[in-house]
Formats: sequence, structure tokens, C-alpha cells
Amino acid sequence: MKQFTSVAALREALAAERIQNRTIGLVPTMGALHEGHLSLITRAKKECDVVVVSVFVNPIQFNNQEDLAKYPRTLEADLSKLESVDTDYVLTPTVEEMYPEPVTDEYHFGQIEEVMEGPQRPGHFSGVAVVVRRLFDIVEPKRAYFGEKDFQQIAIIRNLLEQIKYPIELVPCPIVRAEDGLALSSRNMRLSPAARAVAPTIYATLRKAVEMSKTHSVEEVKEWAVKSLLAFEQPDGTIVNPETYHIFDPEYFEIVDDTTLQPVKNWEDSKGIVGCITVWLTGVRLIDMIRFK
Repeated sequence: MKQFTSVAALREALAAERIQNRTIGLVPTMGALHEGHLSLITRAKKECDVVVVSVFVNPIQFNNQEDLAKYPRTLEADLSKLESVDTDYVLTPTVEEMYPEPVTDEYHFGQIEEVMEGPQRPGHFSGVAVVVRRLFDIVEPKRAYFGEKDFQQIAIIRNLLEQIKYPIELVPCPIVRAEDGLALSSRNMRLSPAARAVAPTIYATLRKAVEMSKTHSVEEVKEWAVKSLLAFEQPDGTIVNPETYHIFDPEYFEIVDDTTLQPVKNWEDSKGIVGCITVWLTGVRLIDMIRFK
């Protein structure tokens, strides 16, 4: 594995790979790597001759500076994990290396950014698009790999590729979960042991929602899921008044068309339907999704 902090040096190395007609795969990350990230790299290794992983906490996609400050940074451990899956190249640039000039680019994505994460995180998707395009320009991959947990982000990047007309294949990859069902996420590192113990309730709620969809309307399923999370109590019963304190604080739960990301009113409205949820748990913002059909 070769590590680069210099964009120019990585470009030079990749130019030599292209001369040999080797296909290049890109796995963009913000570090704090886990088995979910490693599954993307493993997939990329199977489908490409060379795999590049970026480890870069992108400041311009954070609309909350406190969230940026708290984002876990574990570069030494990340490099060890990347070695373990035979990563070819890793880019670990500074902010100044990625953005030598002030960022003035803005991207707009219409309806797909006006739902779910969009209203909650103004400017977030434009910031994601800026860094992803920058990585595309640096690496010039044939394929780029992203996890489906960030389902809306995949739709955004697909739209970005249409806007900039880059011939890059976007490869969505399934969510990797812990044995108890919790979707793996870098943010899980911030959960206390007590919070981590109850966090799988989110996925259990999504699974129950899919079961309920066979006999209940879209609106009934959405209402049940939110109310169920709000009413959750600690297993030992220490929270006795969920009206004044919620362990889980759902930010949204939307049931949407899997292409347009627009809410559906009836199960027959679309051939592909997913449920996307964001929940606060003891100050940590967790996202997850599940497919209804």
C-alpha cells in the first residue's frame, strides 16, 4: 500500500497505471473506518485492477461546526485496516491540499435535495458534491463505490455525474450491520455503552415497519415507527416518563420512491420503495434505511 498526502504525486502514480491500461476504482471515505468501508474496498478489489481510498474529513459538507469538531479521526488505525485488505493507494490530504483556493463551486440537485437530509443540513449536499468531484478529477476512476446507508447521497452523486457528464460507474453497495442489526457507522464510536446497547432498536423498528406494510397504509406505518421510537424506555425501566424525555428522537422517517426520493402515499405508487430514517440517540445522529420493495 502506498500512502499519498500530495494530490500531484498520486496523480503521477495513477498515470503510470493507466499507461498499463489498468482499471481504477475509488472508495471515498472520511476515515474512522469499519467493516462497512472494508466491504466497499473488497468489492472494488474484485472489480478493478487498482483501488484508491481517500481518507479526508471534508469540512465544507458540515453545516454544524460542532459536529465537524466531534467527527472521529483515527488515521493510524485506518491505515492498518487499509493494509489488511490490500489497498493499493490511499490519499490522506490536508484541507489545504484538497482546497488550495477558496471554494466557490455550488451544486443544486432539485427535488432530490429538498427532502430528508436536505432541509436538515443546508449546503451539505453541495459540499459533498464539491469534494466528490474533486476526488473524481484527481483519481479519474472507472468505478466509484458508496454504501447504501447514505441512500440519498447516492442519488445526489448519480445526479452529479449526469451534470458533469463523467463516464464513471457509480456502484452502490449493501449496508453492513453488526450482529445485532445496527448499521455500521463511524458515528457509532461516539455512542456510550448504554446507548450502543439500545441502538439496534432503530433497525428492529424498520424491520417491523416492513412487516406492517403488508397490512397497513404508508401513513400508518410512518406514524407507528415514529411513535414506537419516541415511546421506547430503557430495558431496566429507569425512564418512566417518555412524555418528558425520549431516548430516541426521530428527526424524520420518510417512505419514498427509490429513484426520485419523493414520498409515496400508497404502496402501489412505485415499483421501488425505501424507508429512510434519521434518529438522534444521546446526542449522536444515526441514519439507516430499509427496502420495502
